[in-house]
Amino acid sequence: MAISAPSLPPVRTEIREQTLMRTADKLLRVLMLTMSVSMMTGIMFNIALPRISAEFSLTIAQVSWMSSAYILIYAVGSVTYGKLADRFPLKNLVTAGLLVFALGSLLGLTSHGFAAALAGRCLQAAGAAVIPAMSMIIPLRYFAPERRGAALGMTAVGLAFGNALGPVIAALIVSSLNWRWLFAVPLVVLAALPLFRKYLGDERPQPQGGTFDWLGGLLLGAAIALLLLSVTQGSWLLGLALPAAALFVLRIRVAREPFIAPHLFRNARYTLGLTVSFLVSATCCSLYVVSPLLLTDVQRLPSLWIGFVMVPAAIASAAFGRAGGRLADTKGNLFVVCVASSLLAACFALLSVFAGGSPVLISALLMLGNVGQSFLVIALSNAVSRTLPAEQVGVGMGMLSMANFIGQGMAIGTYSRIVDHGAATTSPLNPFYGYGEGAVFSNMYLAIAAAQVIIWALYALTFSTRRATTA
Repeated sequence: MAISAPSLPPVRTEIREQTLMRTADKLLRVLMLTMSVSMMTGIMFNIALPRISAEFSLTIAQVSWMSSAYILIYAVGSVTYGKLADRFPLKNLVTAGLLVFALGSLLGLTSHGFAAALAGRCLQAAGAAVIPAMSMIIPLRYFAPERRGAALGMTAVGLAFGNALGPVIAALIVSSLNWRWLFAVPLVVLAALPLFRKYLGDERPQPQGGTFDWLGGLLLGAAIALLLLSVTQGSWLLGLALPAAALFVLRIRVAREPFIAPHLFRNARYTLGLTVSFLVSATCCSLYVVSPLLLTDVQRLPSLWIGFVMVPAAIASAAFGRAGGRLADTKGNLFVVCVASSLLAACFALLSVFAGGSPVLISALLMLGNVGQSFLVIALSNAVSRTLPAEQVGVGMGMLSMANFIGQGMAIGTYSRIVDHGAATTSPLNPFYGYGEGAVFSNMYLAIAAAQVIIWALYALTFSTRRATTA
């Protein structure tokens, strides 16, 4: 007897759902590749700064704009693309972003002067900023809540691969070729563009009236730029950052279609989530900022060997990233945060004791921290996403990315200044530290270990309620 008509729709629905799941999985793999390239592009030029300084007879502070400008534009751009994602199809945004990314790479690759190279770097950031925005939005739009943690875990794997390969590839290129060939690496993202256009499908975002608030975006960008620069260039810039921030707040309160809707910040749990994310980024970035300085100043390693010392930690993060996502789906975000905070606190506490130890020991301890960081980022992104209504996901998760970049930018400047001013005169605060050198690093790691307890407490206070839906 033929199958009755009422049984057909469920079968077709199940087949369609399975097809959509397979497509989403393929899309996630493509996203993971582009995340890796984006992360590599962000950190590779740090190794080339001395070469660039020598070629153009500029100071390190001047050529550091190759990195600083990238971070600034990347931070504001991630919010901008998140805002645009609520108005336009992701397919079109990714296409535009990756093409600008490639155009900036070509400009830098063929540059002859510093201004042209810096312009290429800025174009790179303007295009690459679409990637962190999409890494937050795609798991939310294409994966069911019970699979979302695993999806975010895959994006963490992409970041870990970028962290692992970036310093090594950069050291190999700079030591054997002209530093401009660093601009060639991001061109591989063009291979991912047809796949994005295939798997993203034809979205039809809800039409929104009004115009895009470019003035609000520019004011936000100015406030962030001045805030980050005040850390390294002088606190007087903070006096300019505060008025710019005040003008931004005024603008979003009076604009008909503000760059960021003010009522987004009336969501207390979302706002506290941004604060926790800022602290996580500010402390965890020490794993790949302070640790290379330690390996240079105390262990006296050359750049290439520093890259190899840090590779095992990034590989461990990549290997366990998916496990962290699955734990978030099965055990809950709060459980994953407890595990992550424990790993990070142990990592930084042990680094505080053994900051003057062998590079092999440092490499092993960094593995604990990198795995803990990936777990914490997955759980926090998952929890924050559940505080947002569907119409605010794009800009809300873009703000989360921006909070991460601001935290990193401010922390990098702060850590660098502490090392510059305290390396020779600092006494160890940790009574278990027994090495002659590296006291300033031991003290920083000790403070960061204590900060992990504060981060865990803030997270628990913010997300422990309504545990079934948010934790």
